[in-house]
Amino acid sequence: MGTASSLVSPGEVIEDGYGGEGGEACEIPVEVKPKARLLRSSFRRGPRVIGASFKSTGSVDLEYAAEYERLRKEYEIFRVSKNNEISSMQKKEAKLDEENKRLRAELQALQKTYQKILREKESALEAKYQAMERAATFEHDRDKVKRQFKIFRETKEKEIQDLLRAKRDLEAKLQQLQAQGIQVYDPNDSDSDDNQTTVTATGTQCEYWAGGVLGSEPSMGSMMQLQQTFKGPEFAHSLIDVEGPFANVSRDDWDAAVASLLQVSPHVRQALWSNTVRCYLIFTQETKAELDIFIKKHSPVLRKMCEDLGHFYLNVFFPEESAASYTVERKQEIERSSVCVLLLKSTVTSSVVEDCEEAFVKNPDGHPLVLYLRTGEDHSLTGSTRQLLERINAADKAAKLKVVDHSGSADDGAALIYTDLDKIIKQELLGLEGADVDSKDPGIEEGHEEDSGDMLWDLHDEQEQIESYQQACSSNVSQLGFQKYIDCLNDMITAPPPTPPLLVSGGPGSGKSLLLSKWIELQQKQSPNTLFLYHFVDRPLSISSEPVLIIKRLTVKLLQHFWSISGFSMEPSKILEEFPRWLERLSARHQGNIIIIIDSIDQIQQAERHMKWLIDPLPVNVRVVVSVNVETCPQAWRLWPTLHLDPLSPREVRSVVCAECQSMDLKLTKDQEKKLERHCRSASTCNALYVTLLARMITSQSCWSQEKSLEQCLQCQDTMSLYQLALKMMLNSLSTDKEQHILREILCLVCASHNGVSESEILDLFSELELPVLSSMLYHLNRLCIVTVRCGLIRFQHLQAWEAVRLQFLGGGSSSANYREKLIHYFSQQLSQDHVTWRVADELPWLLQQQEDRPKLQRSLLNLFVSQNLYKRGHFSELLTYWQYVGKDKNSMATEYFDSLKHYEKSCEGEDSMTKLANLYETLGRFLKDLGLPSQAVAPLQRSLEIRETALDPDHPSVARSLHQLAGVYVQWKKYGNAEQLYKQALEISENAYGAEHASVARELESLAVLYQKQNKYEQAEKLRKRSVKIRQKTARQKGHMYGFTLLRRRALQLEELTLGKDSADCAKTLNELGVLYYLQNNLDAAKVFLTRSLEMRQRVLGPDHPDCAQSLNNLAALHTERREYEAAEDMYERALDIRKKALSPDHPSLAYTLKHLAMLYKRRGKLDKAVPLYELSLEIREKSFGPKHPSVATALVNLAVIYCQLKKHSDALPLYERALKVYEDSLGRSHPRVGETLKNLAVLSYEEGDFEKAAELYKRAMEIKEAEPSLVCGNAPSRHSSSGDTFSLRGPAPLPHAPR
Repeated sequence: MGTASSLVSPGEVIEDGYGGEGGEACEIPVEVKPKARLLRSSFRRGPRVIGASFKSTGSVDLEYAAEYERLRKEYEIFRVSKNNEISSMQKKEAKLDEENKRLRAELQALQKTYQKILREKESALEAKYQAMERAATFEHDRDKVKRQFKIFRETKEKEIQDLLRAKRDLEAKLQQLQAQGIQVYDPNDSDSDDNQTTVTATGTQCEYWAGGVLGSEPSMGSMMQLQQTFKGPEFAHSLIDVEGPFANVSRDDWDAAVASLLQVSPHVRQALWSNTVRCYLIFTQETKAELDIFIKKHSPVLRKMCEDLGHFYLNVFFPEESAASYTVERKQEIERSSVCVLLLKSTVTSSVVEDCEEAFVKNPDGHPLVLYLRTGEDHSLTGSTRQLLERINAADKAAKLKVVDHSGSADDGAALIYTDLDKIIKQELLGLEGADVDSKDPGIEEGHEEDSGDMLWDLHDEQEQIESYQQACSSNVSQLGFQKYIDCLNDMITAPPPTPPLLVSGGPGSGKSLLLSKWIELQQKQSPNTLFLYHFVDRPLSISSEPVLIIKRLTVKLLQHFWSISGFSMEPSKILEEFPRWLERLSARHQGNIIIIIDSIDQIQQAERHMKWLIDPLPVNVRVVVSVNVETCPQAWRLWPTLHLDPLSPREVRSVVCAECQSMDLKLTKDQEKKLERHCRSASTCNALYVTLLARMITSQSCWSQEKSLEQCLQCQDTMSLYQLALKMMLNSLSTDKEQHILREILCLVCASHNGVSESEILDLFSELELPVLSSMLYHLNRLCIVTVRCGLIRFQHLQAWEAVRLQFLGGGSSSANYREKLIHYFSQQLSQDHVTWRVADELPWLLQQQEDRPKLQRSLLNLFVSQNLYKRGHFSELLTYWQYVGKDKNSMATEYFDSLKHYEKSCEGEDSMTKLANLYETLGRFLKDLGLPSQAVAPLQRSLEIRETALDPDHPSVARSLHQLAGVYVQWKKYGNAEQLYKQALEISENAYGAEHASVARELESLAVLYQKQNKYEQAEKLRKRSVKIRQKTARQKGHMYGFTLLRRRALQLEELTLGKDSADCAKTLNELGVLYYLQNNLDAAKVFLTRSLEMRQRVLGPDHPDCAQSLNNLAALHTERREYEAAEDMYERALDIRKKALSPDHPSLAYTLKHLAMLYKRRGKLDKAVPLYELSLEIREKSFGPKHPSVATALVNLAVIYCQLKKHSDALPLYERALKVYEDSLGRSHPRVGETLKNLAVLSYEEGDFEKAAELYKRAMEIKEAEPSLVCGNAPSRHSSSGDTFSLRGPAPLPHAPR
């Protein structure tokens, strides 16, 4: 049976038997069982067929009716339920409408409240700024009044003191006159005015005191300490504290003035032109042999010495046969030269006479001069030669000319020239005072950066900025019409605060850099109290465009004007983040305004991201001026106040061209002037750079005529095309294809390099190139505004010149890779010769990164001296970027460095190599600490400490440096007890080595103060901070070599001899410090002279038993020990010890210092019986100073035990070793290397005593400690000074500076 739906197909018409209308059949999902078979024909329309069953049809209809009724009821139920749901939904909808209306009303009320609060906030901010301005004005006025009152009070006090002193002098004089029997009348007893004078024994009228107040100028030594942190004797303590150099200037104001003059900025040497020692050699054919030998044999030695000290060296000479072709170049080279050498025999040529007139006669004081005169038996001077020598002798009024009269061989003559030049370069040019610097590298030498605390400074970056500013200031801008812009800048700077940064905008070459430089120069003259911080950005991707280095440099320049430098971080992200806070803190302490100028800020990499501090509100007394290219200025900065540089007017264009023509003695025709005026009317042809370049091209002496040059230039419609024409003109002016090829290669190398290429590097790369040709090329390229020389490197003057070279010679940069490979090969050769200079560190990693050569880049970074050079010069972010490019994270980078250091340590032998190794470990530790990896930083810092204590001396200043760095890690870990112990130990060493008023002492005091402040020990912190500030105010914190220190000391000595007389305590103190400076420079002869003079003067002035005499004796003893003159050293140490025993307390550190060094001398000379009591006394002093459980006490115990063992007093040595072992285990941990060393000593002692089992046990334990050391590579072990007692070490091997891979 089927369903009803199976009987009728859909769409089929069912015929109604009752005549009803048909309809479409629908499927009904109900199964119905028919009573009888239904015939399809019975459902058709029409008359019912006879014979069909009526009963069957009726039953079906009834069933359908029942089904219909059931469905109808269900539908009715469904309809009612849906109606109920609809009504319910309608009620809910009505309710939601009401809720929505209520919420809308609340929202409108909230919006009104928000607008009201916003208006109130704006009003409050405005009131706040006004209040801040009023407060700043009030504070300024209050401080001004306080200073005026202070000056007034101190002036009056000084006047009173002078009056009292004059009164005493008069009374003493009166008594002398009365003793001589001369009657003195009292003016009060006479009515006459004739007796208002006093008569001396000779009858002359005099005034013993005049109304003017004249304060004596104090000793420079009493105002400041000018020492650096190097090894050597202790420095003197000031005995006389003179209050201020003038009567109306207080001591604090004087200290501040001295600090502003002698800042932490690097000392940029003025005797060198652009960081290059240029030796100008004038010779004849008769002395060419000496010249050739000097250049071939001795010149490389001078060059290596200069490059190791961060300078370039260049020999400049023009052969006689071609000298006449280079008249202008010769004159320029003489002006730039650092030293001039004249080599003569009997005859001279016209070019030699011209050079001598320029160098020796017209400007004899401009630079050091050397005259080499070749003589012999048949020697006879010609008339012209004799006249030249007479003129040179007459011009040398100051007797500075050094004459070398030689009659021997040419080899000996060249050696004499080398000896004199070596002395001049070291002493007069580099200020080394005869120091032996052959083995030193300024980037890695010990103590190089310590005079500025933990701040790392790059001398070359600073010199580049100074030269950029000076070159811009030297340009003549009077024809450019900048006065109107300068007036606008002055008005905008003086606007009331708060003010956003000021934007100086203009097209490329519009003169923005020139304007800012001239404005800074004028402002510095008009506003001496204003602090100017400027930075000039070179082309993109250069070091000057690195944002982290820019902000670090500005921060350090800020800090140099204030005494506190604690808290300065080297981490790149923190430098950028903390600069606004430093600016706010330090600006609040500055009395005047602070103006920050950043030129071409849009060339900085990701300027908007890294210069977010510009958007924040600036402090009240801070103004910021930035210059941008109008086309590349970020959109957010366009809302700032803007000074736009317009194109030059026709009158200004005419002035520039006429000035250039006048300088070259040329004149344009009327027709040419009209052509120029018509041409320079568009925005692209009337900017400052375009017009200047156009004028120089027209007036240049090229292969083209003036008319042709003008026609060619007028076809160029922008600066870029004009530069391309200038390059074409320059190439056509060269005589040979070879010279043209070399010029193209030089420009391409400069374009492909990181920061430029030096002249000496170009001469190395092109051996066929002669210096006169190179000098001529650079002269004409500089005149055409293409290249310049800054910090000894050839660079492009403008960004457009760089772009023109890229387009003209490098195909838009596609050929740069070939020239980078040439530079990589050149610097890699230097690296393979263990010659790591700052140039190698700057260029090689950057070039490899640009070439995308990651393996070679990693190998260059694993040359430890390359990484150390970058880090110690403050290029922290650059070094980190290289490692990120290689694909190494911080931990893997640390592991690579450790492996490399192990490899290097295997080759270290001798004190010098171990000192370098310790420096490498310290640099790595500081680098990791700055990276935020203190747990890994402890290991290399600990290893550095161990090496220095072993290779140098436990009381060497370098040990204090290691302790200081290690303590900084414990501060990060909040292990304040361990940090305090290390800081105190470093403080003790620094005080013993340098005296109580040295910058290193101030650094340790400040670190302790910060530590106490973290522990809420505010009273102790404030006390130490005051002492630190006082020391810093007396210390000139100058960066660089000791040149400035020695000059200042000599000047101080001259002043003190004039003002205080030749015999005074301050004068003796200055003599002592001069001696120490010479000692630190290894000039022992000069040091002995000054130290001896200091001792003799102190004995005369203070008496032979004064503690300062002991100090001079101590320093002289150290000098004699250095010279291996042990008998003299022993005598002086003993005399110093006797004086200090009488004058100082038994536990005074200075007494312990002398005891220790005298005991070491006794031990060295084999006088063990004399050394024992000194070691015992030293042990007592250490126990009183530090307590019986301090590690330094254990060290003293071991030293004494070693002496007992050498004396075969084993029974006395055993308890000392055991006690030292217990102290080491309790304070340093059972696995510390010191514990292992003590166990080894105990094992040897037990073996000699015959206790072999105990000896074997002790030796086994010592070896276990030693074997456990190398496994603790990455510093995962706890600190040696940790409270848990667990320790670690890095005594294992470590990396070659250039670890082979």
